[in-house]
Amino acid sequence: MPYTLVLFHAHPDDEAIATGGTMARAKSEGHRVVLVSATRGELGEYAPDALAPGESLVERRVAELHAAADILGVDRVEFLDYLDSGMAGEPTNDAPGAFAGADIDEAAARLARILDDESADVLTIYDENGNYGHPDHIQVHRVGVRAAELAGTKRVYEATANRDHLLRLMQQMPQDPDAPDSPADLETLGVTEDQITTTVDVRDFVDRKRDAMIAHASQIPEDSFFLQLPLEAFREAFGWEWFIRRDGPPDQRETNLFDDL
Repeated sequence: MPYTLVLFHAHPDDEAIATGGTMARAKSEGHRVVLVSATRGELGEYAPDALAPGESLVERRVAELHAAADILGVDRVEFLDYLDSGMAGEPTNDAPGAFAGADIDEAAARLARILDDESADVLTIYDENGNYGHPDHIQVHRVGVRAAELAGTKRVYEATANRDHLLRLMQQMPQDPDAPDSPADLETLGVTEDQITTTVDVRDFVDRKRDAMIAHASQIPEDSFFLQLPLEAFREAFGWEWFIRRDGPPDQRETNLFDDL
């Protein structure tokens, strides 16, 4: 039976990194896939030559998101029209219109309208720490939880990272002093393995996920940590995607987002 999956993310490119394989797999299985981004990523860092003459970063990131969505088979893309808040502790966190400071109920109502319109069966958000502490990611968690309450969407998953899995991979990899640094502190990224309820095998879709990441060239350039990984290492690191199911027991273990619907 086909279902409707709504994925709520903070900025363009987050969707490809955290849930790109799940999106492509869901589409291949006949489900409807809807992507919602809280912001357009106005404050993302980018190389000086990443933009065309006269092009703004917002224009580029919106175009990149739509390109990545096409690769992953997304049926609908929406923005909540908040501003990128920047990294934790920056003055932009408190700027008017910044997502991190948005009223929870107001932002949740915007998302709930989409959930209602789509009769969403499943919603993905982030874990309580937003995977790595970014204020917009933490706000995705808060707003997403409230939106599900408003819309009556009962199946909610927190997209996260399996810290133990990634640490094991890093320990197994040969140490190359010239390799790019990991973009996050693995000691605090995501959650420990015992907290994960749902592990989705996306190895058959990892090429599409990588192509979606490549589509976000302003944020994930060719020399980035992600794209410099050898293909097999990339497959091992990104061939699974991890979630915490909010309505299930903590010891539950499953392999897709549509069990028991």
